[in-house]
Amino acid sequence: MLASLLAFTVVALILTVSPGPDTVIVLRTTVSSGRRAGFLAGLGVNLGCYAWGVATALGLTALLAASDAAYTAVRIAGVAYLVWLGVRALWNARRAVPAEAAGAADGTGGGGPPVRALAIMRTGFVTNLLNPKVGVIYMTLLPQFVPADVPVLPATLLLVTIHNLLGAAWFAIVVLAAGLMRRGLSRPVVRRRMEQLTGLVFIGFGIRLAAESG
Repeated sequence: MLASLLAFTVVALILTVSPGPDTVIVLRTTVSSGRRAGFLAGLGVNLGCYAWGVATALGLTALLAASDAAYTAVRIAGVAYLVWLGVRALWNARRAVPAEAAGAADGTGGGGPPVRALAIMRTGFVTNLLNPKVGVIYMTLLPQFVPADVPVLPATLLLVTIHNLLGAAWFAIVVLAAGLMRRGLSRPVVRRRMEQLTGLVFIGFGIRLAAESG
């Protein structure tokens, strides 16, 4: 089991640092609303990974991969959500909305009452959950590292926990780095350019997801 865990850790590390919507949402949330909000967005992403992990252990991701209709439905929802995030960011840039207001408009803002924290976590959670690629990767990857004599659900959750710990470390680096640069990045001109770039990146991820056949 130890050898499997070490091998999975290496693979999971590569997956963790690969660019994707999860990292972008954490980065944008940190720039718009501060470190606390960035960590909350990352926590939402991690919860999404756990949801996919449980689904994998129960065989639900296999059904998703086997059913073109189910996969397409999740993919379309993911495309729509990513494009919506992108369009929202471009709209905020066009209106030159201040950082805090821009974050509050789409649930990535922070520093408010507890309900705002839940909204930030929800954004990270939904961004991860509506990406069917995560489910397919988990379905094809996790079973390879679960020994035959080990209960599937606990072993799968252990692997997801390792992935999430790596993800938390990566998000911490992203959040702390963005937090250090936040003062400069929050200047109106820079902020508009950041919103424009983020919007285009989200739309690009949406287009790429739409182009995939699954």
